[in-house]
Amino acid sequence: MSTPYPFTAIVGQDDLRLGLLLNAVSPAVGGVLVRGEKGTAKSTAVRALAALVPEVSVVPGCRFSCDPLSPDPACPDAPHAEAAGVSRAARTVELPVGASEDRLVGALDIERALSEGVKAFEPGLLADAHRGILYVDEVNLLHDHLVDLLLDAAAMGASYVEREGVSVRHAARFLLVGTMNPEEGELRPQLLDRFGLTVEVAASRDTDERVEVVRRRLAYDDDPEGFAARWAGEESALRKRIAAARALLPRVVLGDGVLRQIAATCAAFEVDGMRADIVMARTATALAAWAGREEVTADDVRQAALLALPHRRRRNPFDAPGLDEDKLDQTLDEAAPRENDDDGDRPDPDPDPDGGGNDDGGGGGGGGVPPQADGDRTPPQGEGGNDSDTPAGAPEGSPDAPGRSTGAEQQPVASAEPFRTKMLSVPGLGEGAAGRRSRARTEHGRTTGARRPQGSLTKLHLAATVQAAAPHQRARGRSGRGLVVRRDDLRQATREGREGNLVLFVVDASGSMAARQRMSAVKGAVLSLLLDAYQRRDKVGLVTFRGKEAEVVLPPTSSVDAAASRLESLPTGGRTPLAAGLLKAHDVLRVERLRDPSRRPLLVVVTDGRATGGPEPVALAGRAGRLHRSEGTASVVVDCESGYVRLGLAGELARELGGAAVTLDELRADSIAGLVKDVTAAGRAA
Repeated sequence: MSTPYPFTAIVGQDDLRLGLLLNAVSPAVGGVLVRGEKGTAKSTAVRALAALVPEVSVVPGCRFSCDPLSPDPACPDAPHAEAAGVSRAARTVELPVGASEDRLVGALDIERALSEGVKAFEPGLLADAHRGILYVDEVNLLHDHLVDLLLDAAAMGASYVEREGVSVRHAARFLLVGTMNPEEGELRPQLLDRFGLTVEVAASRDTDERVEVVRRRLAYDDDPEGFAARWAGEESALRKRIAAARALLPRVVLGDGVLRQIAATCAAFEVDGMRADIVMARTATALAAWAGREEVTADDVRQAALLALPHRRRRNPFDAPGLDEDKLDQTLDEAAPRENDDDGDRPDPDPDPDGGGNDDGGGGGGGGVPPQADGDRTPPQGEGGNDSDTPAGAPEGSPDAPGRSTGAEQQPVASAEPFRTKMLSVPGLGEGAAGRRSRARTEHGRTTGARRPQGSLTKLHLAATVQAAAPHQRARGRSGRGLVVRRDDLRQATREGREGNLVLFVVDASGSMAARQRMSAVKGAVLSLLLDAYQRRDKVGLVTFRGKEAEVVLPPTSSVDAAASRLESLPTGGRTPLAAGLLKAHDVLRVERLRDPSRRPLLVVVTDGRATGGPEPVALAGRAGRLHRSEGTASVVVDCESGYVRLGLAGELARELGGAAVTLDELRADSIAGLVKDVTAAGRAA
C-alpha cells in the first residue's frame, strides 16, 4: 500500500483542513463537501485524513464492522458471540463515479436464492464504510440511482438490499466526504443538504506559497516514506489534539444565547428545514472543543455559519454559493445576549430613539421581509418604442436596418425573468447517461421486457426466468419443491427511464436582435431553457453568431451555470451569418459524437430567421439546416420575430432542419398554445 501524503504537510487550504478536522472531532457534524478547481489538493487532503481518525473496535470476523459493545442484532453475520473487540484503523472507502449499484450496496446470489432459498450476500462499499469514511471524488458526476441509494443510507443509517422477495439489511453509518469541480456541474439539492459542511478551495496566488507546494510535492514523489517520516511528529501531535478534542466534546456547553444566535442566523438566510440549525450547533460545539474550550462563543457560531450555511441558503441555481458576511455579522450582533437580559429576554434591538410607543410596523425586531437582492430585475426598455432593429417588412436577405443594427457593437443587456418551459425531447429510445429528458433504456425505470444478461446480472426478471427454467425441470431431475435454475435460465429485466441529452444552443446575436427589449426577452427565454437543462441533468453548449462569423462561446459542459454566465455578458450587433452559426454547431456536434456517442444531441436555434452577409445567405443557411437533418439531429427553432408583419423565416429554417418552430410565447409551459414534445414531429408532418 502506498504511503499517503501527510495531512500536516498540506500548504494553505485552511478552510479545507478545518472542515475535515471538525468532522474527525465530531462525526455527527455530517461530513463535508469540498468544492474547487482542479489541482487544489482536495483528494490529497481527504485521503490524508484517514491516518488521523482514531481507531475503531470491531467484532472479530464481522464483515459489517459491528461495535462489540453494542452489536447490531439485524447484522447479516449475527448473532455475535461475546468476545473482546479487535481494534483497527477507520477505513476510508472510495466510491468510484462509475460504480454499479451492486458494488455500492452489495449483491445477492440470485441463483442460490431461487434454488436453495439461501441469503448469500456479498457486502458492498456501504458495508465497508460503516463507522469510517465514505469518499466520493467528483460527487457531482455520480449517477442518479447511486445518489438515491446514498440518500437512503445517509438518512436511515442503514442499507437495504431487496431483490425478488429476498431482503438483507445492515448498518451503514459513515462520514460522507465529497469533492467536486463546480465547472463540471452542480450537485442535486437533496444530496447537497446531506453534507454537514461545505468549503470552497482555490489555488493560492501567492508566489512563495506556490513554490512551497511544488517543493513539498516533489520531495514526496522522490521518497514518500522519507517525506512522511519527516512529518511524523506533526502528525502525531495533530492526532493527539483530535483525541483530546473528542474527549472534551461532551463537556462543551451550548448556551441559550448561542442557540438564539444560531436560530436567528438560519432564519435570516432563509434556509429550508431545521437541519442547518442542528448542523450549526454541532459545528460550533466541535469548534469550541477543537480550541480547548468548554463553552461555545459567538466567534464559533460565526465560523460555523460560514461552513454550514453557504450550500443551504435559498438561491437561484446559477448563483454562486456563499454568505453575505456583513449581513451575518449584523444578524449575530442583533441576536447576541445583552448584559441586562433576564431569562433570555432581550430588549428591542432597534428601539425607538424618541421613546415613543407607536412603531407602525407591528413588532420591532426582525418581523419584516428581507429585501430582494436580485429578484426585481427590470429589463431595460426598448429604444424608440420598437422591439426590433430591423423593419418588419424587410425582404428576405436584405441587409439589417442601418444605424443600430449594422453599426457598433451593442452593450450586453440583462435578461428578462426566466419562466418554466415546455419540455423538449429527442425522439426515439436512447441509451445515454441517466437524466430526466428523453426516453432511454436504463437500469432504473419501468420494466418493459426481458433479455439474456450481457455480463453480470443486475436486474432479474423473475417471470421470464421461471418461464425459461420450467420446461427443463424433468430433464434436470427435479424432485423437491425448489426450482432447478441454471445460469442460462436467468433473464435480465429491460427497463425504460429517462436520459440526459446534449442541448446545444445556437443564439442569434446579430443586429436584428439587438433592440434592448427584444434581446432581453430572448436572453430570458434561453436562460429558462438553461434552467430546464439544469433540472434535467443535461450537458449544454452555446454557439453565437453575429457580424461575419460564429463563435463557440461555451464548449459542451455539465456546468450549466457557466452557460448562464456567458449568456448574460453576450454582446450584440452586426450582420446575421446564420449559416456560419449552423455550420459551427455541426462541427461541435461532430466532435461530441466521437467523445460521447451515447449522449444524443438536441439543437436549439434561437433566431428570427433572417440571414444577411455574403452571397445567397438564405440559401446557404438552408443547406446548413439540411446537413443537420441528414444526420438525424433533433432540433427546434425558437422564433424571435415580432411585430405586426412577420416574414416566417424561422418556420422555413425549422422545415430545413426537420424540426419544429415555436414562438417565445409558445415556449412557456403555461401557454395556451400547444407544443409537441417530439421536436421532429413537425418535420415528419411536412
